[in-house]
Amino acid sequence: GVEVRPTASRARESMFNILMHADLNGDGTSPLPSARVLDAFAGCGALGIEALSRGAAHVTFMDSSAEAVRTVGENLRTLKEAANARVLRTDAPQPQPAPRDGACALAFLDPPYRSGLAPRALAALARVGWLAPGAVCVVEVGGKEDLEPVPGFTAFDQRRYGAAKIIFLRYEPSDPAP
Repeated sequence: GVEVRPTASRARESMFNILMHADLNGDGTSPLPSARVLDAFAGCGALGIEALSRGAAHVTFMDSSAEAVRTVGENLRTLKEAANARVLRTDAPQPQPAPRDGACALAFLDPPYRSGLAPRALAALARVGWLAPGAVCVVEVGGKEDLEPVPGFTAFDQRRYGAAKIIFLRYEPSDPAP
């Protein structure tokens, strides 16, 4: 349906190849294995489920749509991954605060194209503790869209796949918590 729109398989495969094989941490390691991951605007949960299949320790799925939340839950149960996940019905641009252990090292944001929600969601997720300092954030927007700069986030790579543009950012807060 309209509420549940997975990232195209070619773009998803390319995105995960970059996450697994590029030196995104600056020390030769991938940010994915054993990571806490956030899948905001989760839709059917394809990105977060792919992260689990590639070694993520835990994924929090976030979507404001009841249909999407139901779909993610069904997919997790079918794949026997529910124990490694949390599914929240919440709006990424106005999320509930992260639990104490909720800061994620990797986040996927796939808002509806041309919605302008990505910058608001990045700022809000950082503000309420969902993103750990140094987190890699992967944002999908329409191929002809630009992502407005967000304080604390630096884009370091960008790829275009058909109608999609994938932007890789690093979250570096100006005043990280002690």
